[in-house]
Amino acid sequence: MNEKLLHFSKTAGPGILFACTAIGVSHLVQSTRAGADFGLLILGFVILVTLLKYPFFEYGSRYANSTQTSIIDGYKKLGRPALWLYFLLTIASMFFVTGAVGFVTAGFFENLFGIDFLGEWTIIILFGICVSILAIGKYSVLDSIIKIIAIVLLVSTVSAFLFALYNGPMEHVAGFEPKELWDASGIFFLLALMGWMPTAVDLASWNSLWTLERMKQTNYKPKLKETLFEFRLAYLITGILAVMFVTLGSFIFFGSGEELPNNNSLFAHKIVTLYTQTIGDWSYLIIAASAFTVMFGTIIAVFDGYSRSLQRTVELIFTKKEDKIRSKFRTFYVLFLLVISVGSLIIIFQFESNLKGLVDFATVLSFVIAPVIAIFNFRLVTGKFLNKDSQPSIYLKVLSFAGIVFLILFASIFVITRFFTF
Repeated sequence: MNEKLLHFSKTAGPGILFACTAIGVSHLVQSTRAGADFGLLILGFVILVTLLKYPFFEYGSRYANSTQTSIIDGYKKLGRPALWLYFLLTIASMFFVTGAVGFVTAGFFENLFGIDFLGEWTIIILFGICVSILAIGKYSVLDSIIKIIAIVLLVSTVSAFLFALYNGPMEHVAGFEPKELWDASGIFFLLALMGWMPTAVDLASWNSLWTLERMKQTNYKPKLKETLFEFRLAYLITGILAVMFVTLGSFIFFGSGEELPNNNSLFAHKIVTLYTQTIGDWSYLIIAASAFTVMFGTIIAVFDGYSRSLQRTVELIFTKKEDKIRSKFRTFYVLFLLVISVGSLIIIFQFESNLKGLVDFATVLSFVIAPVIAIFNFRLVTGKFLNKDSQPSIYLKVLSFAGIVFLILFASIFVITRFFTF
């Protein structure tokens, strides 16, 4: 095997995990809704926010490779208040985020197997499977599952996209009027879309933890450029797929007069139908299986990411000496898996069948806390914590400044429209 290819195979994993985590709700649900409701008009915002958020995700991988510690360890170097703030923000968002992803995944599960009669037990069973897999196999099982899912997702989405381009956009029904993007509800949806496009900024901490775990798994420490190449490739694919999902939503639904359902199972059926209308009815079962597989990869990665980051945060907050950390907190990972699953189930049952309400709330919440995490990550890779060779280029720093201003601006717009307009 070529030496570069060998090194890439040992490095690959964290970026793929990131991509599969991102592609779940933000792409299958939010991007498709965006195209269906607003057409290709929304595409510019998707590309813009994906570009402006990029540095803050990359910094998680950069910091982990350069320091051999997670970016959560870096938050402690910024001061204990920064670490506590990250901890509180994580707790504030994790039940809503996991609940939203789990609710969508359950819909695709019911659609694939036709078991909507189980009701709430579908989500309970699904969460039980995720917790069991991670409690037993942890990163090694997660890494293997995600790589298979990534291939399935890529092939099915690209195929549907090419068929949609070939068939062209649907003709608008008589009297069709597009939704208004710049009214209160339109702005709220735009914020929700950008909140998880391509995903929540705080997931950068997960990527740093996965980078370190991959090094332990392969016993190989990649060069910084190898770690960054793997992440950049995965991020580029994530952005391209977002464009494809918006296009699919626009070509199939925009102007059709149809509304995407608010029920998770019916929504899943509609999304799968979107694919089969472009590829052919024969592909329904294949697409249904692929869509569920994608969402299953997302929910299992979300469980792992939150549990892993919470464990490390608790270790850093409550233990002063590094050598005492692992022996004292090694069982917390499984405990956090259970806590997250129970808390998320409570959130899901509160929202009942309101899929869009839960997803929008979770994604907007992620957008509001994004500026804080973005500033933390930027400070860690541009200050005294990394040597000059490991710090980002001047172009990336400029993009970071633009991204921080962008995130603060739109978070402020949300607060103003939500509390002073509604």
